[in-house]
Amino acid sequence: MNDAHALGDDSPSARWERRTEVPLAVASLVFLTSYAIRVLVDGLPDGLLGLCLALTVAAWALFAVDYAVRWRLSGQRLRFVRTHWLATVVLVLPLLRPLRVVQVYEAVQRRHGKPRLALHARVIAYAGLSTVLLGFTGALAVYQQEHGAPDASILTFGDAVWWTCATLATVGYGDVVPVTPVGRLIAVGMMGIGMALLGAVTGTFASWLLQVFSSEDDERPPTG
Repeated sequence: MNDAHALGDDSPSARWERRTEVPLAVASLVFLTSYAIRVLVDGLPDGLLGLCLALTVAAWALFAVDYAVRWRLSGQRLRFVRTHWLATVVLVLPLLRPLRVVQVYEAVQRRHGKPRLALHARVIAYAGLSTVLLGFTGALAVYQQEHGAPDASILTFGDAVWWTCATLATVGYGDVVPVTPVGRLIAVGMMGIGMALLGAVTGTFASWLLQVFSSEDDERPPTG
C-alpha cells in the first residue's frame, strides 16, 4: 500500500491521492471497457469507434495528469521515477491501470477501520483479483496483436484467454503461441507476472500453514 494512505498523513501528495483514487479507479474501468469494445466488437460504426477511442485517450490523459501532479507535489524530481517505478510502468502500459481498483478497495477498507479479512486472506484475495484483471487485459492485448497476423495460432479471443491462463499458471502447453514481436513481448511480461503472483500466493499460504501449526503447538498441553 502506498505510504500516502498511511493514517495521519496530511501532506499535499497524500491529500491529492485520497481525492483522486476513486475517480482514477473509474477512469481505469472506462479505459479497459472502451479498449475491450474496440478489440472485441467487429464492425463498430465509425461514431462508436471514435467514442471508444476518445474515452481511451481521455482516460490515459487523466493518468498522465495524475502522474505529473504527484511528481510535482513529491518534490523529488528524477528520484520520483526511481521510487515510483510501478506508477511509471503503469503510465507507459495503461492496460495495467485496472489494478488500481484493488488498491482503492484496500484504501477504503482501511479508512473505515480494520480490513475485514486477515492479512493472509487479503493477499490471496487481491492476488486472485489481480490475476483476473491482468489475465483479461493480457488476453485483449495479445488477441489484438495476433488474430490478424500471418501464421497466427491465436485466432479468437477464446484462444487468447486459453493462452493467457496457461501462461499465468506457468504451464505453457504450446498449442497456441504468439508469433508477432509485440505478442511475444506481452508473453514475456505475462510470464513474469504469473511467476510473481504464484510465488506470492504460495508463500502466503505456506506462511499461514506455519502460523496455524505453531498456534496448535502452543495450545497443546505439555506432556509429563
